[in-house]
Amino acid sequence: MKILRIDTSVTGAESASRLLTQATVDHFRARYPDAEVTELDFAADPLPHIDPASMGAIRFPAERHDEAMRAVHPAERAVLDQFLASDIVIVGAPMYNFTIPSSLKAWLDRLGVPGVTFSYSEGGPRGLAGGRRVIVALSQGGLYEVDTPFEHHESYLRDFFAFIGIDTVEFIRANRIGFGPEARQQSLAEAQAEVARL
Repeated sequence: MKILRIDTSVTGAESASRLLTQATVDHFRARYPDAEVTELDFAADPLPHIDPASMGAIRFPAERHDEAMRAVHPAERAVLDQFLASDIVIVGAPMYNFTIPSSLKAWLDRLGVPGVTFSYSEGGPRGLAGGRRVIVALSQGGLYEVDTPFEHHESYLRDFFAFIGIDTVEFIRANRIGFGPEARQQSLAEAQAEVARL
């Protein structure tokens, strides 16, 4: 059992999403004591945004790689392989300006690889990266219902993972974090109860 934990919040100990990713990891460690857990913190150690070299390195066949692509290919491919090797992926995703943090987007940009995680045909796109469980710990200062104006958070993650073949993403939600201490505490308690039911 391999578990991959991704954190992206920049608020440190105050982060609601980090509290939930930790609770989720603890939950699965209790269920699978021998699990191998890898933890990545993209606030402390972010991936660079993709550029021509990194994009080419992961999307083009080796015979099309130039010197810059060859130089970055091992590190770029390692990000994708780490995801594909995981049985459970736990993602902390706070809402920043109506969507996900850019550091999380940089990671997702390395997962959408034609011929590896999805393919195109006359029948439309087909996801190729199914077979793993994805759990997303969401946090929002306000309350933004899915697929309503200003919400490009949960819906974006749902659509991205579905595109690469993960049709069922489990979302743990902590909303109204900015509504004051009582609302925050209640929302986190409700979210942690959801974690216990995973």
